[in-house]
Amino acid sequence: MTLHLQTKVFLEILNSRPEPPLEQMTPVEAREMGLRYYIASDYPIFSSRDIDAGGVPARLYLPSAEKNLGLCIFIHGGGWVIGTLDGHDDVCRRLAAQSGQAVLSIDYRMAPEFPFPTPLEDCLTAVKWARENAASFGCDASRMVVCGDSAGGNLSTLVAQHSGVEFKMQLLVYPATDARCVTESYRKNGEGFLLTAAAMAWFYGHYLSGGKGSVDDPLVSPLLASDEILAKMPPTLVITAEYDPLCDEG
Repeated sequence: MTLHLQTKVFLEILNSRPEPPLEQMTPVEAREMGLRYYIASDYPIFSSRDIDAGGVPARLYLPSAEKNLGLCIFIHGGGWVIGTLDGHDDVCRRLAAQSGQAVLSIDYRMAPEFPFPTPLEDCLTAVKWARENAASFGCDASRMVVCGDSAGGNLSTLVAQHSGVEFKMQLLVYPATDARCVTESYRKNGEGFLLTAAAMAWFYGHYLSGGKGSVDDPLVSPLLASDEILAKMPPTLVITAEYDPLCDEG
């Protein structure tokens, strides 16, 4: 399939920006760049508020005043280095409003200040807290799902594997599941598109900078989990982008 014309135009605009490639930036510079392109969402939602999820900052979105809502745990992407609650606010508002379920977006700590395994540990802490306290904010702990994009997809499926929560499903959007970065889609799509192989190397370099994980560790590369663990995964929807280094990992 060839690139859609609108996508080609978008990439031309993106590649003409004055900023250097991501891999030439510091994490602080990359985060500041993201803020420059941030646009606040005005998508209507019944309520949203910041909460403390067992010591982990989070934002709760409610689509209505109804009780016993299902609960979607949302874990944002950004290569474990960039990304914010505000940056994914519009996505979470739409997810809550259109699904009719509550959404809890997790503001986990990020690398390189907090490298692996801290982001995963924060997500596990918040998810376990949500299971124990769901009723206090109008949700049903027996109806939980987990969702994330890119690095958030990585953390989402690891949460499904290791939290002990029986999720009804997991929704993984172009997830990063194999840190070895050796798939055919890395070779074909590693340059010229929104995400590059060089950017992924930059992300993993910061994420693993603490020396506590490696690319072949299943807690870093969940695709390498044992067959026993993978067999216990909940029903799963994986959404991939065709022209993406991460495509084959989905």
